[in-house]
Amino acid sequence: MFDLQKVKGIIFDYGGTIDSNGKHWAEVLWDSYQEQKVPITKEQFREAYVYGERYLATTPVVTAQDNFYVLLGKKVKIQVEYLVDKGLLVGSNKTEEYILAISKQCYNFVKDLLRKEIAILAALKNRYPMVLVSNFYGNVQSVLNDFGLSGYFDRIIESAVVGIRKPDPAIFKLGIEALNLPASSVVVIGDSYTKDIVPASENGCQTIWLKGPGWEKDKEDAKAGLIISDFMELKAVFQLD
Repeated sequence: MFDLQKVKGIIFDYGGTIDSNGKHWAEVLWDSYQEQKVPITKEQFREAYVYGERYLATTPVVTAQDNFYVLLGKKVKIQVEYLVDKGLLVGSNKTEEYILAISKQCYNFVKDLLRKEIAILAALKNRYPMVLVSNFYGNVQSVLNDFGLSGYFDRIIESAVVGIRKPDPAIFKLGIEALNLPASSVVVIGDSYTKDIVPASENGCQTIWLKGPGWEKDKEDAKAGLIISDFMELKAVFQLD
């Protein structure tokens, strides 16, 4: 059970938590593909998405200086080119238009969310030390700078930098050490049960699961210290003014 009185520090996940309010990024992107009327099925998109993520994990496409708009452009370009190469997106002369439109729509989606969330991050930062622990591409600092979020975190622990990826509990151990607090005094807030909640619990942290539209079906017995469905619920959870 979540115990607010014991909380002395916070570890936040970034992608899927702060930047999409619990909605898996595959779902955010798929919504945009539909909005732009890209003539593919969800299964075809899923195939392209998985290919793109694996490609980015093994190929140095993203640079440390890339902000989120640039990153989105690269991700969507890889996906669209895969769809064309595999014959899944046939006879379209709008590929560049799709890439631009989807990237812009998703970038603005994040900016609109952050306008609402920033007050909560500011209030939490005034009360607790905060660390960001994220699976990312080596450019999360540039992403945070672009969105004006860097100042809210005392330390940023990024998988591509430290060489450890969630769900390895060791990456959360680094976050706990950065806070210099007992694990029981730390609450981890994330959108992924398997990548955030389980490894955080294994370290002895408290957990808040921001449970939104996921990519995989969660286990029926999946539990957390507290489950919320909207980032804005943190205002009530932490009794912020």
